[in-house]
Amino acid sequence: MAKLLITGGERLHGTVKVSGAKNSVLPIIAASLLCPQDTILEDIPALEDVLCIREVLDSLGVNTEFTKDKLVIKSGSLSLYEPPYELVRKMRASFLVIGPLLARMGKVRISLPGGCNIGTRPIDLHLKGLSALGADITLGHGYVEANVDRLKGAKIYLDFPSVGATENIIMASALAEGETVIENAAEEPEIVDLANFLNSMGANIIGAGTDTVKITGVKELKGTYHSVIPDRIEAGTYMAAAAITGGDIVIENIIKEHVKSIVAKLTEAGVKIAEEDNYRIRVTADKRMNPVDIKTLPYPGFPTDLQAPMMAVMSKSCGTSIITETVFENRFMHVCELKRMGANVKIEGRSAVIEGVERLTGAKVKATDLRAGAALLLCGLAAEGKTEISDIYHISRGYVDIKDKLNNLGACIEEVEE
Repeated sequence: MAKLLITGGERLHGTVKVSGAKNSVLPIIAASLLCPQDTILEDIPALEDVLCIREVLDSLGVNTEFTKDKLVIKSGSLSLYEPPYELVRKMRASFLVIGPLLARMGKVRISLPGGCNIGTRPIDLHLKGLSALGADITLGHGYVEANVDRLKGAKIYLDFPSVGATENIIMASALAEGETVIENAAEEPEIVDLANFLNSMGANIIGAGTDTVKITGVKELKGTYHSVIPDRIEAGTYMAAAAITGGDIVIENIIKEHVKSIVAKLTEAGVKIAEEDNYRIRVTADKRMNPVDIKTLPYPGFPTDLQAPMMAVMSKSCGTSIITETVFENRFMHVCELKRMGANVKIEGRSAVIEGVERLTGAKVKATDLRAGAALLLCGLAAEGKTEISDIYHISRGYVDIKDKLNNLGACIEEVEE
């Protein structure tokens, strides 16, 4: 098992380019199953999760070819409707194939999903939506089975604006008979990217990015080319890296509208953020940060995926910050690890009270999930001495070449085998 060794204390400076969005590319790859023609995707991040979803498609008879940042998907050879348990249990996003498989093949059998252990993420909204579209669904022995002759449009209200459920219902509805309306839909930019991809294939989707999405089903979809949006969570992580190290970083390939909430909170903390041009911003921190209060919310609120990195930043502020987690109930597992590095954090229900400290110290810590790993990496950059992070496979699930990108900014990070 590999681990990261970080020698902290370096002020980061330079330019870093953000990769394609993990949370966008995974549903888009799943959506390619809807079309028997070839699909070409660009700006694909070389991540473990992307490899996993490719293996899911390959297991279904689909051929995928990945070169540099381009992925060619040949779904004409789709022949199976049950992805292997071993793959689905590794990554929750694998469950996104249920909608496309049901729409194109009329049946699917899939195990309950896995992924980071950050709290309960029930699939009931996914199944509620597919059932409303006419699917006959049964659950048993850890599997979901669904069958239908042809899906039919329906009006669906989501009790919570679930991103995954919104995506699965949109994909299934693209080939359904009639019109589907999703109310209280998720509004994340990744939903818009998925809708744009499907529309380029010939789908008829309007309202993506709002709380009401309307899909008029079509008989078939055609092959297409699509470039994935930049990863707003990766962008926010590098913004946090500049803040916690007192750095000066230019971040390229960024859509400013997508990171408004993190810009607002870092600006409130005293970080200087300037627009270089349409797709570049400069993040500068030249003093100890002010404390800020944060509540995670569905988009356009502050993203839960940046809660842990922002907690790392606030651990070195000059006052008391409060972070309230409203999306996942078990997303404070990184707190114990941060405290090993000298952070002063107290959990009170679904809130964390962070008393800023002047100095963090290097320690041996473990990444408990993807974003927790990013938070530990940030603390390691700012800590005195050496930090050793184990279980770094979590980090590689969401960040492309993060070690090299940070080292190019002046960090001192080494990857070694246990």
